[in-house]
Amino acid sequence: MSPRRRDSEVTAAARAERRAELLATAAEVFATRGYASTTVREVADAAGMLGGSLYYHFDSKESMVDEILSAFLTDMWDAYERVLAAGHGPRRTVEELVAESFRMIDRHRPAVVIYQNEARYLEATGPRFAYLTESRRRFREMWLSVLDRGVLEGVFRAGLDTALAYRFIRDTVWVAAGWYRAGGRLGAAEIARQYVAMVLEGILADRGETGRSG
Repeated sequence: MSPRRRDSEVTAAARAERRAELLATAAEVFATRGYASTTVREVADAAGMLGGSLYYHFDSKESMVDEILSAFLTDMWDAYERVLAAGHGPRRTVEELVAESFRMIDRHRPAVVIYQNEARYLEATGPRFAYLTESRRRFREMWLSVLDRGVLEGVFRAGLDTALAYRFIRDTVWVAAGWYRAGGRLGAAEIARQYVAMVLEGILADRGETGRSG
């Protein structure tokens, strides 16, 4: 490898690392202050750089939040697809999906907060954020499919309102991003385990009901 090419690759790696650091800072600022009310200058201040220097890495505040949310959702759906492809029964699938959700909160907590607080606003700004709407639709369909299958197979109790159960699971899990902190008393895996135990006690079939195990 020529010295020029080696220097070029080192420079590119350094720039990519700096870009990742800036995105992490921007995510924290957007999550704390709100995307709409945060200026590029405030993000630059938090990163310890001049406002104009931030434009060397990103052409707009919109580009930053787009990249933050895209990375989070890509990671989340990759994890969910692995769970669905494993072919587990409904109960195990619910357990794994909840566990992966908490792993996403652990890895992408600021992005999760931004998604919860800002998705509707961003969708209304134009087609750039249409993938947020699609992700929400896909998320709902995934959960309803798993829950409906659990009822059909007798794993979850008969008469379960799966649409209501979906909303309950969605809201109780993802709201944890507001208080969860990495390195806290309970890790993401343990919180997920306890959440699953509480959720399933309410939707599993009674012991006297007939059904296949999940």
